[in-house]
Amino acid sequence: MCVRPHRRSFALRDPRDTGGDSWEMVLFDREAVDVLFMKGPGVQSAAPRAPLRQQAPGDGHRGRPSPRCPVLLDSLPSEILLKILSYLDAATLLCMGCVNRRFYHLANDNFIWIRIYSAAFSPKRCNWRADSAEKAAASVSSLSVEDKEAGFWKREYIAKRIASVKAALAQVLKLVNPYTGLPAKTKEALRISGLGWVIILKGKSGQEQVLEHAALFVNDSSVTVVWYGKNWPCLATLSTLDLCGVTPVFTDRSKPPARNGPRWPSLVAKYNLSNLTDSTLVGCDRFVRIFHLNPGLLVGLWKRAEELAFVMANLHFHHLVERSTLGSATIPYELPPHTPLLDDSPEYGLHGYQLHVDMHSSGTFYLCSTFRSLFTKEGYIENGYVKLVVIHFQNSNEHLPLIGKVGLSWRTDIFDGCVKSCSVMDVTLLDEYGKPFWCFSSPVCMRSSPSPSDGPHFVGPTYCIDYEDPAGRVHVELVWIEETEEYFMVSLVLYLSVAKINRWFGTQY
Repeated sequence: MCVRPHRRSFALRDPRDTGGDSWEMVLFDREAVDVLFMKGPGVQSAAPRAPLRQQAPGDGHRGRPSPRCPVLLDSLPSEILLKILSYLDAATLLCMGCVNRRFYHLANDNFIWIRIYSAAFSPKRCNWRADSAEKAAASVSSLSVEDKEAGFWKREYIAKRIASVKAALAQVLKLVNPYTGLPAKTKEALRISGLGWVIILKGKSGQEQVLEHAALFVNDSSVTVVWYGKNWPCLATLSTLDLCGVTPVFTDRSKPPARNGPRWPSLVAKYNLSNLTDSTLVGCDRFVRIFHLNPGLLVGLWKRAEELAFVMANLHFHHLVERSTLGSATIPYELPPHTPLLDDSPEYGLHGYQLHVDMHSSGTFYLCSTFRSLFTKEGYIENGYVKLVVIHFQNSNEHLPLIGKVGLSWRTDIFDGCVKSCSVMDVTLLDEYGKPFWCFSSPVCMRSSPSPSDGPHFVGPTYCIDYEDPAGRVHVELVWIEETEEYFMVSLVLYLSVAKINRWFGTQY
């Protein structure tokens, strides 16, 4: 079913320069731009007033507006408009700047923004006595307004607000979980920043539609974000899907983040929807087929209509806040370069690993385990990979049960269901210094496999899970035990890329 894309939000560029300015890459709600919010001093919010109208000639009812002669707000003198704008808050001023070119320049007025800046960041002091120094400071401030180019104090205000949020986030993200090596308070960091995620569906004709997430699950080492609804565009008309983090430009910790204010978009990943083929199919049930697009995206299609049913993004905690806030609307955030710590050990880079692995779906966990002191030898290097055995076939003491019946739960406005034998796997591999070496969160599927010939005899069918990306591969063997109705993980092997190890540790294997 094809529907008209709604005008929820859009990306704003600097109208003076089509190349844009990083300060102007903001996501807005269209409703905030389509109406003017008239507010008085000290009022936090107000409803839009009715349009002003002039009295028609000959109208006998004094004071009653005539519908024939409207007075457009844009026709008012700039002095009056500046007076009106001086009563608005920072977020509403940014929205006003999106109306047209004239309002953009008016909403950049330095005298308006320096008042906002001073009210927010000036040091608090007693005002019982105004001495000559304070008067001199006020005159200097007035001169600085006139000397600066338009929009200077707006940029200064926004920069300082962002810097204060970044400082608070850095403090929260300092504490590290000893089991995962990841920030222990990522959930609190999401609350402080007001961070959320949107997907931008881009059509072949250039049309775009922005969709807000419908559900969000915070796991031990990842975040699962889900989109579903009734207003999906036709799949045949779509070309790509962009996943973006969005952060409110102005945050208030005492209130939940608003979705209809100005927000910074940060591109996390771009996906090609033409890749929804049999090679990316990971499972199905009677309603949907699900496809995996790397990194970590799950796309569900209705079986009969071949249309989008839902989208699920799995985002690992490693640099999650940075990737979702520090990029631009078109360029993802680049991780800082890693500087290897040199060591003279002949097996440097082959020992001291720590692995944390989770398997889950929609808040339900099937496996959560940590493995320490993992190592391998040079003799296990083959075909460009280093083999790191975590769980051995032969050692039954290492085998782990999966709790519950494994399945990937999904839901939409109409139906819900569960795709059997599928789940989300989070892998966090730390090096010997406790730094994240390889991290991912991805949907995986159990597939039937023959019983291993070099291991013990298992009573029950065997399955395998495989995952691969440029950093390495994961191979898991499982056995279904009919008596207890549960899966047992009887083998877990990591294949680490030799090129990745050499870059990380500065070695030459």
